[in-house]
Amino acid sequence: MLASACLFALMAVSIRLASAQLHPFQITFFRSAFGALFALPLLIGPGWSLLRTPRFGFYVMRCVLGMGGMLAGFWAIVNLPLAEAVALSYSSPLFVTIGAVIFLGEVVRRRRWSAVVAGFIGVLVIVRPGSAAFSAGSLVALLAAGLTGAVTISIKSLTGSEPADRIVLLTTLLWVPLSLPAALAVWQWPHAEIWPWLVLSGALGTGGHWCWTRALRLAEASMLAPFSYLQLLIVAVLAWWIFGEAVDQYTALGASIIIGASLYIAQREHAVARQQRRPTPQARAEPPI
Repeated sequence: MLASACLFALMAVSIRLASAQLHPFQITFFRSAFGALFALPLLIGPGWSLLRTPRFGFYVMRCVLGMGGMLAGFWAIVNLPLAEAVALSYSSPLFVTIGAVIFLGEVVRRRRWSAVVAGFIGVLVIVRPGSAAFSAGSLVALLAAGLTGAVTISIKSLTGSEPADRIVLLTTLLWVPLSLPAALAVWQWPHAEIWPWLVLSGALGTGGHWCWTRALRLAEASMLAPFSYLQLLIVAVLAWWIFGEAVDQYTALGASIIIGASLYIAQREHAVARQQRRPTPQARAEPPI
């Protein structure tokens, strides 16, 4: 998870550098295309059988949602301060909690709802609606977080039944055709100095995705969550060093609230899951959900 956080942070920087010429929708396509190329070595050994799955329709649905989140997220990375865009992306667990109640029928009690409310207060601190600092681009970043939350809900059981290499490879391959229509609408050929950043974004994105799926197979998400927030620190330092972007006090405070709320939600979900796994007397046992 630490490697994943580092790779995704560097990918965000490469996307911003590529945006010196290209529209974020076109960067999304090249990130997907080069990412698919870097994922092809996963076929070595298992061969094309790696792509066979009884849940292909599920993958398509996941990738459609994921592509919407990627387009919105890349737009936010290009048009907002990097630290702000990444900080708002961490509001995804808040949307996951709400979606789990609506679509999965999960029972969320007072403490987790309090964390969700606190998290959205952190979002408001960053976005500051009604102030001169408010930007409509912040809403695009929140859209990306919401769609990412929807993806998380849709694949809640995927990492438990599908190999991590299949998840990475099928996802990156499906993203290529899904990202092409938006790219064609703003198409222009990249200049020579932009190509390295496009190739790098694909390599870093695929590497980060691979590390992320591997981490989720090796340990519980609640234990891994704190390590993933290293991405925000790396992005903030690199944005200051490369682009001269300072993190303002509102972004720092809001990010701290969001991360704190997300960590609490993760810990509560872990505690509830551990409690549900405890053996119950036969007379009171319920069927697994």
